[in-house]
Amino acid sequence: MDLVLVTGASGFVGSALAKALAAEGNKVRTLVRRTSSRANLDLANVEVLEGDLRDARAVERATRGVRYVFHVAADYRLWAPDRSTIISNNVDSTRTLLRAAKKAAVERLVHTSSVATLMPGEVGAPADESRPHNEASAIGAYKRSKVACERLVLAMVADGLPAVIVNPSTPIGPRDRRPTPTGRLIIEAASGRMPAFVDTGLNLVHVEDVAAGHLLALRHGRIGERYILAGENLTLREILHVIARLVGRAPPRIRLPRTAMFPFAYAAEALAQLTGHEPFLTVDGLRMAKTHMYFSHAKAERELGFTARPAMAALADAIAWYRAQGMVP
Repeated sequence: MDLVLVTGASGFVGSALAKALAAEGNKVRTLVRRTSSRANLDLANVEVLEGDLRDARAVERATRGVRYVFHVAADYRLWAPDRSTIISNNVDSTRTLLRAAKKAAVERLVHTSSVATLMPGEVGAPADESRPHNEASAIGAYKRSKVACERLVLAMVADGLPAVIVNPSTPIGPRDRRPTPTGRLIIEAASGRMPAFVDTGLNLVHVEDVAAGHLLALRHGRIGERYILAGENLTLREILHVIARLVGRAPPRIRLPRTAMFPFAYAAEALAQLTGHEPFLTVDGLRMAKTHMYFSHAKAERELGFTARPAMAALADAIAWYRAQGMVP
């Protein structure tokens, strides 16, 4: 039985990975802040340590004796009252963990990045791993933070850390308790609260396929390489039509010009500054929607043996779970 550290195991992707590791007979250790929910940690063979990933002592304690490390934890928000906190949370925690993993001489580390670090593709030309963003070209604090984290990983690889990077596209599925920005979109659409849409596109991938991709990267990934873990490319209109079919609602038919939505996004963010609640519509989200965020997992399929199920199956599982939680009527 291997001892494996999974950061972010109380979250969405992290809990799916912890579940997959435990199912294989591994003992999973995770580091959880005192204020974090433990609801996703209802798994066998999971050891929970309390601490913050920015605390070097806590992280060194968590990495002691582990064979493998999966760094999944991330501050995944498209908006915050102070956007610099998104960058500092992600970059500082990654730096602290990488140093501790190097000191503990772990056998391998898999870093969960995001397709946010890559230039998006378009219809007929999905993007691959060959065109990374720099911090100037990345839109928003979250994307910039993930670009910076990848640079830290690659610098540590050059210093001898055996690390592999995986870049999930847009995970959806069960146990998205927070929920993620995409999860919020699914909930709103399934509840009949999205009467219109903008012309954009996403790549949807089942969270359990993302977890499986992490395990494949651990076993077969080349040190210092990045691998896109993607599913199916769909326009937002197509996604909303699938959701409508799954819940028995009429799909939205009004397509709004993206530029016309900016005043509403600015207003939503101004209100969020007063309430502290993350807005559904954000300025950075509209800026990203300018392009169809389409990606290819050909490299992961070729080198890792990665596969992904259709988006409809992923959406069906997500909606079923949201319904079971009372988040969708």
